[in-house]
Amino acid sequence: MIPIFTYRTLSFAAPLAAATVWLLAGALPAAQTVATPPAIVIRGGTVLTVTGGTIQNGVVVLRAGKIVAVGNRDTAVPAGAEIVDASGRFVSPGIIDAHSHVAADSINEGGTTVSSMTGIEDVLDPTDVNLQRNLAGGLTVANVLHGSANPIGGKNAVIKLRWGKPRAGDFLFEGAMPGIKFALGENPKDMRQFGQTGPRRYPVTRGGVEFVIRDAFTRAKTYQRDWQEYQRRHTLGEGVLAPRRDLQLEPLVEILEGKRLVHAHTYRADETLMLMRLAEDMGFKVATFQHVLEGYKVADEMAAHGAGGSTFSDWWGYKIEAEDAIPYNAALMARRGVLVSINSDSAEHARRLNTEAAKTMHWGGLSEDEALALVTINPAKQLRIDNRVGSLEVGKDADVVIWTHHPLSTYAIVDRVYIDGTRYYDRLAEERRVTDLRREKTTLAAAEGQRAPTAEQQGPVRSGDGIRATADGTAAIGNPSTRLRAGRGREATFPRRVCVLPGKFRRGPAPSGRQALRCATPPRVRPRIAKLAPRPPAPGAPRPEP
Repeated sequence: MIPIFTYRTLSFAAPLAAATVWLLAGALPAAQTVATPPAIVIRGGTVLTVTGGTIQNGVVVLRAGKIVAVGNRDTAVPAGAEIVDASGRFVSPGIIDAHSHVAADSINEGGTTVSSMTGIEDVLDPTDVNLQRNLAGGLTVANVLHGSANPIGGKNAVIKLRWGKPRAGDFLFEGAMPGIKFALGENPKDMRQFGQTGPRRYPVTRGGVEFVIRDAFTRAKTYQRDWQEYQRRHTLGEGVLAPRRDLQLEPLVEILEGKRLVHAHTYRADETLMLMRLAEDMGFKVATFQHVLEGYKVADEMAAHGAGGSTFSDWWGYKIEAEDAIPYNAALMARRGVLVSINSDSAEHARRLNTEAAKTMHWGGLSEDEALALVTINPAKQLRIDNRVGSLEVGKDADVVIWTHHPLSTYAIVDRVYIDGTRYYDRLAEERRVTDLRREKTTLAAAEGQRAPTAEQQGPVRSGDGIRATADGTAAIGNPSTRLRAGRGREATFPRRVCVLPGKFRRGPAPSGRQALRCATPPRVRPRIAKLAPRPPAPGAPRPEP
């Protein structure tokens, strides 16, 4: 699910952000990675392998982007390796989100009912700050999906959160099986373009949604036969012309040939059954039903079809299709043999998928291993990448997270994240960066004659509980005792001059000399409150048709 229209609030920093975008359109984030040593040894922590049990005082060895050893304290350590002392910490595989919209915007192609010719990998935004925020929550892999405006939507993109890489292609998960988004229910049948006042586009009923999908696959089968006949005759040496390529139907042929996965947005049990019947009629399988909040009603049928379920932990009642949602859904589907994952469908929600998975222990009685699997190995299996990620096993990609507490604990905070053996997130380094930025902000405020924000307004920087260097050159992880508190909002201010310096963004008087690359006066953009809903009709006035 992705909302058709999005209203965004504007914080005190929005004018400065608007100026930044205006001046630095297309600018890329500074790389956050650290040079990778020959080998990294994470030792002393509780290792949660997911598939091979839990190892107390364990050792995980990373080298050349892969996991080369997982074992107890006696595991051999390569010479010259960087030693990370994770004593008192927990080590797990990276979190995987089977339904994400991170690094993607304006992805509801609502003008057509079949948009299979479009693809998310063409519009990924490597500068989306939510990539870094999700990374700070332990997320390493995301299945970025098209919106739900169409019965047959666009192609997905499985990515690794290599924050700081300059090109969108650097984020793609090499070798991941292609997929595509389908959608059933209210979203595709009630799609309107922004500002549209005329009739809605077809379909406007659930039956119409079913027909659009069936008709598209009927055409795809004809297209497939035409190409097969061409290949047969071409092989015989006949001088025949190739059929005209149809970029809309080619992805559907890939589905029929088992080369592309179907991720279907659905809520109601009857529509879930409908798509499985249609798929079996047409000769393909639905890989994963997304949301599927009534999956507990048809879990046996889903298991027989071979479809997975990627759902929410306890979302309920936010739309008419979610009225029958229950927090036991994930556990009930799992008990009936369905491969289940917990997803985010939200860049904000993806920062705490570990907590969402933990809820299934309370509501569904799942074990720790079963709950953790919902956001690690299970989504990896749904995406057909479990041979690479999802668990701590020798030979798999070195996607590893170090936590202050058990990841299923409310108190768990991410200390470090490795992707392919490269450190992409370090909490202590991030705290230092924020401290430096605040110091610079205070200096710039003083230069403008403004009063610098107080420490209470800015909120504290957590320190002393991250990974730190020790005398012997190893990295130790301190005591997780500091708590968070929220800062206070501040009145919007507008910069007089915006200047670009090497590696810096500054607000204040224009610097002299050749140090500045470019300076300009930004447009004055003032915050506005969006109108969220129309006023209710006056008493006695005619009401619009639903």
